[in-house]
Amino acid sequence: MRILLIEDDPMIGESLEEGLFKEKYQIDWARDGLEAETLIAANSYHLILLDLGLPKKQGLEILQNYRNAKGRAAVMIITARDSTSDRIVGLDAGADDYLVKPFDLDELFARLRALLRRSLVPENREIFHLGLSLNPSTHEVVYQGNSLHLSVHEFKLMLALLDEPGRVVSKSKLEEKLYGWDEEIESNTIEVYIHSLRKKLGQEFIKNVRGVGYKVANKS
Repeated sequence: MRILLIEDDPMIGESLEEGLFKEKYQIDWARDGLEAETLIAANSYHLILLDLGLPKKQGLEILQNYRNAKGRAAVMIITARDSTSDRIVGLDAGADDYLVKPFDLDELFARLRALLRRSLVPENREIFHLGLSLNPSTHEVVYQGNSLHLSVHEFKLMLALLDEPGRVVSKSKLEEKLYGWDEEIESNTIEVYIHSLRKKLGQEFIKNVRGVGYKVANKS
């Protein structure tokens, strides 16, 4: 497995490089944003470890450019920025996980293994439901014949709800599907995404079961 480490702090970078090498990963280490983009353009990676505060080009811009270019490797942000808003921005920009420094190397390796397992699972087939189609391979969304833009987390939320149409999914389970780990997220984050999806799909597409969770209708 080939990993790109993007980290400008030499002590952290050396420690991670040594630890990942011992775990039998092939490592490339970029020490600034421009070097990172050069390596990304020239190589194929299974996973990217990305610091946000980088010289020459910020990590968030690198991530956005990578996802806009259809880059599909798993991306784990490793950063000292620990606010809820920073986590949400990073995950919405296309990161698959977010780990705050300082962190335990064993936890990093466990999360890394989980991301790599996930990335090796074959993509699901296109999903169709009540005039809505979602393509997990391309993240293309069409509703009633019209192309529709969903953010990364809106897309994940719809996939979770459409796993079994008509079944109620709890708020905690939706948070787990969106973020993967016990992140300190805002208490109304799911409600914000549900509100946005209803504006795009209509108020009746996603139903609230008070005190239990949310579900999509199983028939029109």
